[in-house]
Amino acid sequence: MKLLFAQGPSLNTRLLVAVMVAIALLVTDFRTQQLNPLRSLLSMLTYPLQVIASMPVDTVKSMSETVVSYVELQKENRRLKETQLINDARLLKLAALEKENIRLRMLLENSFQLGEQVLIAELLSVKLMPYEHTVVVNKGTRFGVHPEQPVLDANGVVGQVVRALPSSAEVMLITDPDHAIPVEVNRNGLRTIAFGTGQPNRLQLPFLAKNADIVPGDLLVTSGLGGVFPAGYPVAVVDKFETRPDKSFANIYATPKAQLETSREFLIVWSDSTPVVLDGKKPEAESETNQDANVQP
Repeated sequence: MKLLFAQGPSLNTRLLVAVMVAIALLVTDFRTQQLNPLRSLLSMLTYPLQVIASMPVDTVKSMSETVVSYVELQKENRRLKETQLINDARLLKLAALEKENIRLRMLLENSFQLGEQVLIAELLSVKLMPYEHTVVVNKGTRFGVHPEQPVLDANGVVGQVVRALPSSAEVMLITDPDHAIPVEVNRNGLRTIAFGTGQPNRLQLPFLAKNADIVPGDLLVTSGLGGVFPAGYPVAVVDKFETRPDKSFANIYATPKAQLETSREFLIVWSDSTPVVLDGKKPEAESETNQDANVQP
């Protein structure tokens, strides 16, 4: 049973004893390693308390860093997307330039092979209505272009100039219903006329008999007759030969060699005997117009 009026050591005595014990522990810890096990045990016992005490600060700091990181990631993601869009657009442009370079190389190679004086023109507009197949190019009379000039691409005959303005010219395609071009079969020299059908990739040869020596796969080239198209230019490849019992002539159709629906660059051709005339005047120095390649810039 506790004594109601029992008294222990005074507060000053307790403080003095605690200070002396603390000093003894400090001296012992400084001079020896005997308190290390006790220190490790106490650290293990107090570690959970330290974690609990620092948890609010660590949580706030982690959340702040997470929010900042999320905002920075959003900005970086947006910046990377914009950069990717710009790079994709540049790649598309580079791809288009590469294809244009290939087409121009093909045209220039053909210009060396043709032997005539040629002018490179670019497409401005297209008219592919059922009864009118024409295109407009960006070269006109100030470059010496005139009506009835043959026009080619890198694969074959495209058509002929029907109207020339100072800065542009209108070209009738060989598929136009009103267009006719004298051709011959490259294999045997059989001559005929190829007419446009109004279809984008179809020519008709209506004046050949049923027993004519022509078969699918034959190459048709310009015959040189008529004085418009010099001889030897590829025109079309025969793809259909049908005989009609009640008719003397066969149904013969051919596919143009020129890429009429996709070409963007064309060659306007002058024959060797026809000099270039710029706005009604002959050029003063013909040696300045790429004599080796005969290409008018």
